[in-house]
Amino acid sequence: MAEIKYEIKETVGILSENNKGWSKELNLISWNDRDAKFDIRDWAPEHEKMGKGVTLSKEEMIKLKEILNSIDL
Repeated sequence: MAEIKYEIKETVGILSENNKGWSKELNLISWNDRDAKFDIRDWAPEHEKMGKGVTLSKEEMIKLKEILNSIDL
């Protein structure tokens, strides 16, 4: 399997942190030298390991924001 390259361009925010030091983060990440996209996933303390996550384009983030703003939390 080919190595996956990534570069965290911006940490937008940390959503939570577990007792092992891993944090669920919203970041702008460039995967394999492509344009950066929004990404939500768990990260080890020094970003040396990552969990499964979801990557969203700007358009998808705009739609997600609209959906979240429309629900009563």
